[in-house]
Amino acid sequence: MKTKMNITDKLKEECAVFGININSFEAVGITYNALLAMNHRGQEGCGIAVVDGNKIICHKDIGLVSEVFTTKVLEKLPDSNVAIGHNRYSTTGSNTKMNLGPFITEYLTGRIATVHNGNVTNAKEIREKLKTYGVRFEATSDSEVISSLIAFHIVKANDALQGVINAVQMLEGAFTLIVMCDNGKMIAVRDASGYRPLCVGENEDGIAVASESCALDSCGFRFIRDIAAGEVMVIEDGRITYSGIHIEKTDAASGLCIFEYIYFARPDSIIDGLSVYEARYNMGAVLAEEYPIEADVVCGVPDSGLEAAFGYSAKIGIPLVPGFVKNRYIGRSFIYPTQKQRENAVRLKLNPLKANIDGKRIILVDDSIVRGTTSTNIVKLLKSAGAKEVHMRISSPPFRYTCHYGTDIDNEEKLIANKMDVAKICEKIGADSLGYISIEGLKKACNKSSLSFCTKCFTGNTIVQRKNNLEE
Repeated sequence: MKTKMNITDKLKEECAVFGININSFEAVGITYNALLAMNHRGQEGCGIAVVDGNKIICHKDIGLVSEVFTTKVLEKLPDSNVAIGHNRYSTTGSNTKMNLGPFITEYLTGRIATVHNGNVTNAKEIREKLKTYGVRFEATSDSEVISSLIAFHIVKANDALQGVINAVQMLEGAFTLIVMCDNGKMIAVRDASGYRPLCVGENEDGIAVASESCALDSCGFRFIRDIAAGEVMVIEDGRITYSGIHIEKTDAASGLCIFEYIYFARPDSIIDGLSVYEARYNMGAVLAEEYPIEADVVCGVPDSGLEAAFGYSAKIGIPLVPGFVKNRYIGRSFIYPTQKQRENAVRLKLNPLKANIDGKRIILVDDSIVRGTTSTNIVKLLKSAGAKEVHMRISSPPFRYTCHYGTDIDNEEKLIANKMDVAKICEKIGADSLGYISIEGLKKACNKSSLSFCTKCFTGNTIVQRKNNLEE
């Protein structure tokens, strides 16, 4: 039987959300461009919903943005000044078309469309309670539960804003949301811990909200600010008409997921006041302080290790050279008919640049080691290309815990750091030395941000508790 596999054991990207409310009828094309800019956050599927009169029209499907939204599909979507979009990587619910955002929910007096990034840990309980009120579900995604919960509370409050506020106060876990009403009103929400990024920008036509500032840049919007943790923002007629903090922090709240800076976000994004590029560069510099070693060259693993490799090289004074040529025309998953082809799959994406490697002592910088299979393959590639030594440096601490908030970290039993100490991991992957950045070093690298960070995948998880009584 043919086997489908991911080419690496890297962490999977987060979802991306985008919303636009402008005074021209270019919302569809702009949303498409924004989803392209954030396709790195979710490559399983995508969708766009637009307001058309008093209706909401949606198209979504499995695949990359450019595959789902062909010219023919885009031309069929109605011209609109309001739209929301979603790129999905599944953390709750299987990867099927029905689990893709945006989710459209109809209620007695209207309809909404909702897009969501994160993972709501009490979605199952909310789903069961909503069922007792006659709410029906077609998908298995927590995003559908969120949209239905919001619609339920809009009906109860007879007001869209109050309905959203009442609904999100019941959610546990991580969420950034954009809710689009059929009258064109758009409501953006970020959870009280600020686990996932969300920012807002403007231009002469109106307002856009995005998971990352790179999408605003790509679409011609000037970054205004990050939406604050716990903030609810209303956008109508191309302007922000309301904003306020409505979700209170709990004792368990801890801040933005640190992996946004390590891996998830694009390096040209700025999140909560800190450049992602600068954070990764600093991580490499801290790694050089914590784990210096004599070598001939520094190499970064494309693409996630490149910025940290720049920082390591600059700090230690060893030249930075490209160690691999990356094939950028290969997707994430393949079907391989034989075990040998599966084992050699990494060469399809990364091939060693022998001219820079042969006879050299290499410092190899990467963002993480999850199960260890990718690192093993990469070290083997370098040594097969003639590397004399390979010294691995990792810009995150060892993964030990599963994440409840939307990061797809493997089963704890499969995490190599839970089975071996650093010396054994080094031996397992075939490196000559191995160094992980410390938690303290990681925070030092991000010291220009005033916010705290969630590092629970390294130190242990705590689930945020909130009220979940629909009668309240």
